[in-house]
Amino acid sequence: MGYLSQAADQAKAITRLPPRLLNTYSDWVLSNAAAIGQVEGGLRSLTYIIPGSSHSFAATESLNTGVQLLSLYHDSLVSRALAQSPLRRKQHQSPHNRYTRFYCQKSTTYNRTAITLQVIQYTELLLEMFAKRRGEKTKWRVVVVLEAVKAMCRLILMRLTNSRPLLSPPLPEREAIPEPSSNEEDAIPCPPSERSERSETGSEQWTMPRTSLTLPPLPSSQDISSYLLSKVLTADDIKPPKALLHRVSGIGEAAEVMYILRPVIYAAAMAYWCQREGSRGKADWRPWLLGLSIEFGARQLAQRDLETRRPGGARGLTQLEREEMKKRGWALGWWTMRGAFYENVTRGVIQGVARRLKNKPLLDMVGNIIEDYDFLWDEYYFPTATL
Repeated sequence: MGYLSQAADQAKAITRLPPRLLNTYSDWVLSNAAAIGQVEGGLRSLTYIIPGSSHSFAATESLNTGVQLLSLYHDSLVSRALAQSPLRRKQHQSPHNRYTRFYCQKSTTYNRTAITLQVIQYTELLLEMFAKRRGEKTKWRVVVVLEAVKAMCRLILMRLTNSRPLLSPPLPEREAIPEPSSNEEDAIPCPPSERSERSETGSEQWTMPRTSLTLPPLPSSQDISSYLLSKVLTADDIKPPKALLHRVSGIGEAAEVMYILRPVIYAAAMAYWCQREGSRGKADWRPWLLGLSIEFGARQLAQRDLETRRPGGARGLTQLEREEMKKRGWALGWWTMRGAFYENVTRGVIQGVARRLKNKPLLDMVGNIIEDYDFLWDEYYFPTATL
């Protein structure tokens, strides 16, 4: 019996070890959040600058995927710490973070669906690389399935937000954890412009002799405009989080659904024409024209709905809506790197630039990187995917 009780105690100690390690790791991440963010950014930039040769793409992408997933876990730790921090109310949040954090806290389903969508986006290229080793047919099946799952997640998010447009990314971005100062209770909080000018102006905080309260330093004379603007609250700052995006209905809702389903339709069309006998494969213009027409048509329908149903038209957009519309507008440029347009137009230009950089000091390295990316864009679907 003594051996059994000793073995049970050892088993309990082993089961308690992973939570202890996780708690220790979480505390370490929160205490070194800024440094960890810089390391993550450096590793991410390194994988972008050095994509690897045609034989080592999987290893490079595995590193990139691991960094992205680890960053996602760190974001959840920082977000949890900010939710429990009493200093969070004093910290200004971007409209994107206010909106996404509101729904993440309001709905567990939204949070889990958004995390699932992010995980798929971080791992999709690596999964495509592994699937390609089993043949083109398996690769296109995996691509279509992943696009269908992502579209399903986006439709769920749209339903949970009462038919509001989707944001990219659907999760709040990482914010700096505010650190309390030694005289946090007695000091009067100062705006960011005042804090940033403290070292430049050379002025010091002044402590009032009777009340012992600390006044913030005065801004420099060149910073008067930003100082006054820091005191002003915009309309978006006082709106409730869910009012930062307006609901869509009718034509606007149809346009959003078209925008969500476009990647699935385009991937299915590419899979069909690339495997069809007698077809030109990726050089066939039909899948490219189909996908571009759906995305451009969805954008035009959204603008038409905005002009007819929204008071003020485009002037009635919130800051968050303008930022999302701008992102989607820039995303249209990626169609020059896809399908038939890339095979017939862009690829020749890229290869010509890479040849001109050959056998030239320093520029030869840039040419090799361009050739590596040319192989990546030509062989795989997800490097140019925007959704």
